[in-house]
Amino acid sequence: MSNLIAWIIRAIPFGTIIMFGSMGEILTEKSGNLNLGVPGIMYLGGFAGFASSYFYEKLSPNPNGVICVIIALLAAILASMLGGLIFSFLTITLRANQNVTGLALTTFGMGVANFFGVFILNGSSYSAAPLAYASFSKKIPYLHKLGVVGKTVFGYGFLVYVAIIIAVLLHFILNKTRVGLNLRAVGENPGTADAAGINVTKYKYLATCIGAGLSGIGGLYYVLDYNQGIWATTGQIEALGWLAVALVIFTTWKPLNAIWGAYLFGMLYWLYQFLPSLMGIKVASYVTDLVQMVPYVVTIIVLVVVSFRKKKENQPPESLGLSYFREER
Repeated sequence: MSNLIAWIIRAIPFGTIIMFGSMGEILTEKSGNLNLGVPGIMYLGGFAGFASSYFYEKLSPNPNGVICVIIALLAAILASMLGGLIFSFLTITLRANQNVTGLALTTFGMGVANFFGVFILNGSSYSAAPLAYASFSKKIPYLHKLGVVGKTVFGYGFLVYVAIIIAVLLHFILNKTRVGLNLRAVGENPGTADAAGINVTKYKYLATCIGAGLSGIGGLYYVLDYNQGIWATTGQIEALGWLAVALVIFTTWKPLNAIWGAYLFGMLYWLYQFLPSLMGIKVASYVTDLVQMVPYVVTIIVLVVVSFRKKKENQPPESLGLSYFREER
């Protein structure tokens, strides 16, 4: 039982990271833009949030946890939205190839974060922002002490619950509001939406930039909560970014599905660590490597099944990845 609880406690924070990334990409793709720069954007968000909180703690004589959280969130969102703005300008205004631009943005985001990260590391293998970690990982008072339920439901930092709230709000906006319906129209057929008086360029820019901001919070959560407020130049954020992109396909572009889908991915990702103890068996190292592939294999299976069923509601936006040329309307 204790191993199962530990598995859940490990899976939920992990799933929260990719949930933010996938929600941002779902919003972006609903506008018809395919942004494969999610890993780079998460890198930018994670580094900007860490750097701002790190220098605030270092330079302030009496740092405050609440202010630290606000500064880190603002920095992460602005930096990642800047990445989304770069992508938008290149693909919407200049009509560059979205696949190539997204991959270039991933390399750019990682390069910028690692370059400036060298000045923070200052020759060390890692740097830490302890106040930011304590603030972001602070659990709900009293409730997290209520036995098993407290540990598995209330034993996380506030961004875990913010992610769920955003997923619900995003579902409501996309399906129940005029703005959401207009955005979906732009993603399905921008020519028709343009003829109906919808500003296609504005919707694409806003969806892409706001989506990038959401993805950036995932990188922030990884560094300042999941990774205990430690910044190190590793490629883990990139790997999680690609997993977030895979989750978009797994959820069939539905924000509510991102909630349980992210946690399922988290369970599957950590399966290799808890499966032997749960089953009481010893597993060879090569088997654990194969088990780590399970989330990606499940995504491929879902993609195949969805392709065969061909239900309209489970398909990506019709104009996904295609630049809009108003002259061709």
